Amino acid sequence: MATPARCRRDANEGQVHIVNPGDSIQAAVEIAQPGDSIQVMPGTYSETVYIDKDDIHLRGVIQAGQRATLDGLGKLNDAILYSGNNIIIENFRITQYKGNGIMGQAGNNFEIRNNVIVDTGIYGIFPQLGTNGLIEHNVVSGIEDAAIYIGMSDNIHVAYNEVFDSVAGIEIENSRHAVVEHNNAHHNTGGILAFVTPGLPIKTTEDVIIRNNFVLNNNTPNFGAPGSIVSGIPAGTGILVMAADDVIIEGNIISNNKTAGIIINDHSYASTITMDQDSDPNADRTMILDNVMLNNGYDTIPEVTALALTELHTGAIDIVHAGPSNGSCIINRHRYRAVGIGSYAECDFTNTDSIDSYLLVGGAKPRIIKPSERGEIAYLGVCTGCHSYTGRLIGPSVQVIQAMYAGNPQGLVDYINAPIKKRDNFPAMPAQNYLDAETQMAVANYILAVEN
Repeated sequence: MATPARCRRDANEGQVHIVNPGDSIQAAVEIAQPGDSIQVMPGTYSETVYIDKDDIHLRGVIQAGQRATLDGLGKLNDAILYSGNNIIIENFRITQYKGNGIMGQAGNNFEIRNNVIVDTGIYGIFPQLGTNGLIEHNVVSGIEDAAIYIGMSDNIHVAYNEVFDSVAGIEIENSRHAVVEHNNAHHNTGGILAFVTPGLPIKTTEDVIIRNNFVLNNNTPNFGAPGSIVSGIPAGTGILVMAADDVIIEGNIISNNKTAGIIINDHSYASTITMDQDSDPNADRTMILDNVMLNNGYDTIPEVTALALTELHTGAIDIVHAGPSNGSCIINRHRYRAVGIGSYAECDFTNTDSIDSYLLVGGAKPRIIKPSERGEIAYLGVCTGCHSYTGRLIGPSVQVIQAMYAGNPQGLVDYINAPIKKRDNFPAMPAQNYLDAETQMAVANYILAVEN
């Protein structure tokens, strides 16, 4: 299979800025111009880097196996945040941050590659509201939510990553046109997920190909924040499809996941979900092609056991579908120990070889934010990563925030700048004080007025 097309960058190469130990990476970002590269030499840097301009290449230099290391010391919230278009981030080691390793906030045409990310709190790599992105050759572990989390994004390629010791390995949430291939997802609570979170502005996940991955031994006890959506994933989940449509599962090696190798379900089976009348709760047109499935579902949860008994099925389970589904299909069903797939037809195709990538040739049009859109884009690109409108995602719902700060946008701005932990069962909110004052007020006003 051909290598995916790269995200578009301007042809003209700019200046190269060298950052040595003791220097500030952020200072180099602030003087860099679109088209410039920033090369960070091996050493330890304890800071948050925010890239709010286009066409920047942030590269860690690797010498004799030593990397440029961003160390949050268990105190800083985020390592690298970017809101610009045409951003490349590569070759860093990132550890001990409380919020995120690398987070994209509404930037298009991004590449995040060859990074090692360990123990960075909620998310390891988290592009939010981006179009046309490549995430490859990263090693991510020890994450409380998702090692690689694709949020409300389009035209994404996730390939050749290793994700382990996290609650979720790779998560495609409320996103479209994604290929997830050649990854190694092991020793997580759940290996690879494609699902719809209710209460977010984008209501669908669709057209996702999950192929040629290793999905092994995902039996780690769930250590997600209690009450969060991800806390409802049962340990021992290989691949989970929840309310997502047009998901193809092909050519994976799925082994030793104790609850089931593949779980497909609707929202009614998720105890931590708050329903959204605008989100279709069912997983339709799931397509299961040839996969190697070994020793899955050998110690499953009571809910799966009960569903299996309705079909007089006892023993281990490779595939379970709970809830209604339209247009789903499978090939070689005789190979699998399956429950709930009686309505599945025989697929009229056997592979996705004709689909190399959903990345856009020439790149996506760079996102240009008008002044009137500033509050909305900040809300979509930043806030909805942790706050859904109706229920709990990571933090409290937008409805709860609206009740707390009704008529008081300045109070919300003050909290955005210097949040304090208010609830024992919620993680502390990272300060968003890197946003300028105008954006902070715009997003506060937008949050207090938004209706869904």
